[in-house]
Amino acid sequence: MLGKEFLFFNRENIDLPDDFKELQLQCESCKRCSLFKTRRNVVFGKGNKNAILMLIGEAPGEKEDIKGEPFVGAAGELLTKMLKAINLTRDDVYIANVLKCRPPGNRDPKPEEIEACKGYLFKQIEIINPKIILALGRYAIKFLTDYSGPLSAIRGNVLYYKGIKVVPTYHPAALIYHQEWKRGSWEDLKLARRLYDEALKPQIHPVK
Repeated sequence: MLGKEFLFFNRENIDLPDDFKELQLQCESCKRCSLFKTRRNVVFGKGNKNAILMLIGEAPGEKEDIKGEPFVGAAGELLTKMLKAINLTRDDVYIANVLKCRPPGNRDPKPEEIEACKGYLFKQIEIINPKIILALGRYAIKFLTDYSGPLSAIRGNVLYYKGIKVVPTYHPAALIYHQEWKRGSWEDLKLARRLYDEALKPQIHPVK
Protein backbone atom coordinates (compact mmCIF):
# COMPACT_ATOMS: atom_id res chain seq x y z
CA MET A 1 0.00 0.00 0.00
CA LEU A 2 1.42 3.35 -1.02
CA GLY A 3 0.47 6.73 0.29
CA LYS A 4 -0.65 7.82 3.71
CA GLU A 5 -3.83 7.88 5.73
CA PHE A 6 -4.61 11.49 6.54
CA LEU A 7 -6.94 12.86 9.21
CA PHE A 8 -7.44 16.55 8.65
CA PHE A 9 -8.51 18.40 11.76
CA ASN A 10 -8.39 21.80 10.11
CA ARG A 11 -10.58 24.65 11.23
CA GLU A 12 -11.53 25.36 7.60
CA ASN A 13 -14.17 22.64 7.93
CA ILE A 14 -15.59 23.65 11.30
CA ASP A 15 -18.09 26.19 9.97
CA LEU A 16 -18.88 24.44 6.69
CA PRO A 17 -22.35 22.90 6.35
CA ASP A 18 -22.97 19.20 5.80
CA ASP A 19 -25.77 19.97 3.35
CA PHE A 20 -24.35 19.96 -0.18
CA LYS A 21 -26.54 22.80 -1.46
CA GLU A 22 -25.72 24.98 1.51
CA LEU A 23 -22.03 24.20 1.04
CA GLN A 24 -22.24 25.33 -2.58
CA LEU A 25 -24.04 28.55 -1.66
CA GLN A 26 -21.41 29.35 0.94
CA CYS A 27 -18.63 28.61 -1.53
CA GLU A 28 -20.20 30.84 -4.17
CA SER A 29 -20.08 33.82 -1.81
CA CYS A 30 -16.55 33.03 -0.58
CA LYS A 31 -14.02 35.84 -0.08
CA ARG A 32 -11.37 33.86 1.80
CA CYS A 33 -8.64 34.77 -0.69
CA SER A 34 -8.02 37.49 -3.27
CA LEU A 35 -9.28 35.37 -6.19
CA PHE A 36 -12.83 36.55 -5.50
CA LYS A 37 -11.79 39.93 -6.92
CA THR A 38 -10.98 38.55 -10.38
CA ARG A 39 -13.37 35.61 -10.82
CA ARG A 40 -16.45 35.67 -13.02
CA ASN A 41 -17.94 32.58 -11.40
CA VAL A 42 -17.14 30.17 -8.61
CA VAL A 43 -16.65 26.71 -10.12
CA PHE A 44 -17.90 24.56 -7.28
CA GLY A 45 -18.09 21.20 -9.06
CA LYS A 46 -20.60 19.15 -10.99
CA GLY A 47 -21.82 15.58 -11.34
CA ASN A 48 -23.28 12.68 -9.41
CA LYS A 49 -23.37 13.46 -5.69
CA ASN A 50 -23.50 9.70 -4.99
CA ALA A 51 -20.59 8.91 -7.28
CA ILE A 52 -18.29 5.94 -6.73
CA LEU A 53 -15.59 7.78 -8.68
CA MET A 54 -14.63 11.41 -8.07
CA LEU A 55 -12.27 13.36 -10.33
CA ILE A 56 -10.21 16.19 -8.90
CA GLY A 57 -8.27 18.68 -11.00
CA GLU A 58 -6.26 21.80 -10.27
CA ALA A 59 -8.26 24.98 -10.87
CA PRO A 60 -10.76 26.47 -13.33
CA GLY A 61 -9.52 27.89 -16.61
CA GLU A 62 -10.95 30.75 -18.62
CA LYS A 63 -13.90 28.87 -20.11
CA GLU A 64 -14.71 27.24 -16.78
CA ASP A 65 -14.66 30.67 -15.15
CA ILE A 66 -17.12 31.97 -17.77
CA LYS A 67 -19.52 29.03 -17.56
CA GLY A 68 -19.15 28.19 -13.88
CA GLU A 69 -18.56 24.48 -14.54
CA PRO A 70 -15.40 22.35 -14.33
CA PHE A 71 -13.59 21.06 -17.41
CA VAL A 72 -15.58 22.66 -20.24
CA GLY A 73 -12.68 23.80 -22.43
CA ALA A 74 -10.35 21.73 -24.61
CA ALA A 75 -9.13 19.80 -21.57
CA GLY A 76 -12.75 19.15 -20.67
CA GLU A 77 -13.49 17.71 -24.09
CA LEU A 78 -10.55 15.37 -23.69
CA LEU A 79 -11.70 14.41 -20.20
CA THR A 80 -15.14 13.48 -21.56
CA LYS A 81 -13.45 11.24 -24.13
CA MET A 82 -11.27 9.69 -21.44
CA LEU A 83 -14.34 8.79 -19.40
CA LYS A 84 -16.08 7.41 -22.47
CA ALA A 85 -13.06 5.18 -23.13
CA ILE A 86 -13.74 3.39 -19.83
CA ASN A 87 -17.52 3.34 -20.39
CA LEU A 88 -18.36 6.20 -18.03
CA THR A 89 -20.01 9.58 -18.53
CA ARG A 90 -19.92 12.82 -16.57
CA ASP A 91 -23.25 11.82 -15.05
CA ASP A 92 -21.56 8.79 -13.47
CA VAL A 93 -18.85 10.76 -11.66
CA TYR A 94 -18.38 13.94 -9.69
CA ILE A 95 -15.81 16.48 -10.94
CA ALA A 96 -14.22 19.20 -8.80
CA ASN A 97 -10.99 21.17 -8.49
CA VAL A 98 -8.59 22.04 -5.70
CA LEU A 99 -9.36 25.73 -6.28
CA LYS A 100 -12.89 26.92 -6.93
CA CYS A 101 -11.85 30.20 -8.60
CA ARG A 102 -9.65 30.79 -11.63
CA PRO A 103 -6.15 32.10 -10.95
CA PRO A 104 -5.53 35.09 -13.28
CA GLY A 105 -3.88 34.04 -16.52
CA ASN A 106 -4.26 30.38 -15.52
CA ARG A 107 -1.15 30.66 -13.36
CA ASP A 108 -0.32 28.00 -10.78
CA PRO A 109 -2.30 28.12 -7.52
CA LYS A 110 -0.57 29.89 -4.65
CA PRO A 111 -0.17 28.08 -1.31
CA GLU A 112 -2.33 30.64 0.49
CA GLU A 113 -5.11 30.16 -2.08
CA ILE A 114 -5.07 26.39 -1.60
CA GLU A 115 -5.08 26.88 2.17
CA ALA A 116 -8.08 29.23 1.97
CA CYS A 117 -10.04 26.96 -0.35
CA LYS A 118 -9.18 23.50 0.93
CA GLY A 119 -12.10 23.13 3.31
CA TYR A 120 -14.63 23.13 0.48
CA LEU A 121 -13.01 20.19 -1.28
CA PHE A 122 -12.47 18.28 1.97
CA LYS A 123 -16.16 18.69 2.73
CA GLN A 124 -17.20 17.70 -0.82
CA ILE A 125 -15.21 14.48 -0.51
CA GLU A 126 -16.66 13.85 2.94
CA ILE A 127 -20.26 14.25 1.74
CA ILE A 128 -19.89 12.35 -1.56
CA ASN A 129 -17.75 9.66 0.07
CA PRO A 130 -16.45 8.14 -3.18
CA LYS A 131 -14.69 4.79 -3.29
CA ILE A 132 -12.07 6.03 -5.78
CA ILE A 133 -10.57 9.41 -6.62
CA LEU A 134 -8.82 10.05 -9.93
CA ALA A 135 -6.30 12.76 -9.08
CA LEU A 136 -5.60 14.81 -12.21
CA GLY A 137 -2.16 16.40 -12.07
CA ARG A 138 0.40 17.28 -9.42
CA TYR A 139 -1.67 19.77 -7.43
CA ALA A 140 -4.51 17.32 -6.88
CA ILE A 141 -2.07 14.54 -6.02
CA LYS A 142 -0.20 16.68 -3.47
CA PHE A 143 -3.47 17.96 -2.01
CA LEU A 144 -4.74 14.44 -1.34
CA THR A 145 -1.58 12.52 -0.47
CA ASP A 146 1.11 15.12 0.28
CA TYR A 147 3.26 13.54 -2.45
CA SER A 148 5.23 16.23 -4.28
CA GLY A 149 7.73 14.20 -6.29
CA PRO A 150 7.61 13.53 -10.04
CA LEU A 151 4.29 12.17 -11.24
CA SER A 152 6.06 9.66 -13.46
CA ALA A 153 7.47 7.98 -10.34
CA ILE A 154 4.11 7.47 -8.64
CA ARG A 155 1.53 6.92 -11.38
CA GLY A 156 0.44 3.33 -11.84
CA ASN A 157 0.14 2.93 -8.08
CA VAL A 158 -2.82 3.27 -5.76
CA LEU A 159 -2.45 5.87 -3.02
CA TYR A 160 -4.91 6.59 -0.21
CA TYR A 161 -6.76 9.54 1.24
CA LYS A 162 -8.66 8.70 4.45
CA GLY A 163 -9.27 5.15 3.22
CA ILE A 164 -10.32 6.24 -0.27
CA LYS A 165 -8.27 4.82 -3.14
CA VAL A 166 -6.48 7.52 -5.12
CA VAL A 167 -5.28 6.91 -8.68
CA PRO A 168 -2.74 9.58 -9.71
CA THR A 169 -2.56 10.52 -13.37
CA TYR A 170 -1.80 13.37 -15.74
CA HIS A 171 -4.04 16.41 -16.04
CA PRO A 172 -5.91 16.40 -19.39
CA ALA A 173 -4.46 19.83 -20.21
CA ALA A 174 -0.96 18.35 -19.96
CA LEU A 175 -1.93 15.51 -22.30
CA ILE A 176 -2.85 18.02 -25.01
CA TYR A 177 0.76 19.22 -25.09
CA HIS A 178 2.45 15.92 -24.27
CA GLN A 179 1.01 13.26 -26.54
CA GLU A 180 3.66 10.81 -25.33
CA TRP A 181 1.98 10.72 -21.91
CA LYS A 182 -1.30 9.40 -23.26
CA ARG A 183 -0.24 5.76 -23.08
CA GLY A 184 0.48 6.07 -19.38
CA SER A 185 -2.77 7.95 -18.86
CA TRP A 186 -4.68 5.13 -20.55
CA GLU A 187 -3.15 2.62 -18.14
CA ASP A 188 -4.22 4.82 -15.22
CA LEU A 189 -7.76 4.99 -16.57
CA LYS A 190 -7.93 1.22 -16.88
CA LEU A 191 -6.72 0.93 -13.29
CA ALA A 192 -9.46 3.33 -12.15
CA ARG A 193 -12.03 1.30 -14.07
CA ARG A 194 -10.86 -1.96 -12.44
CA LEU A 195 -11.20 -0.40 -9.01
CA TYR A 196 -14.61 0.94 -10.02
CA ASP A 197 -15.78 -2.52 -11.04
CA GLU A 198 -14.48 -3.98 -7.78
CA ALA A 199 -16.43 -1.35 -5.84
CA LEU A 200 -19.62 -2.41 -7.65
CA LYS A 201 -19.30 -6.01 -6.52
CA PRO A 202 -21.44 -6.96 -3.52
CA GLN A 203 -19.44 -7.40 -0.34
CA ILE A 204 -19.56 -11.02 0.84
CA HIS A 205 -19.01 -11.42 4.56
CA PRO A 206 -17.84 -14.81 5.88
CA VAL A 207 -20.31 -16.75 8.02
CA LYS A 208 -19.17 -16.90 11.61
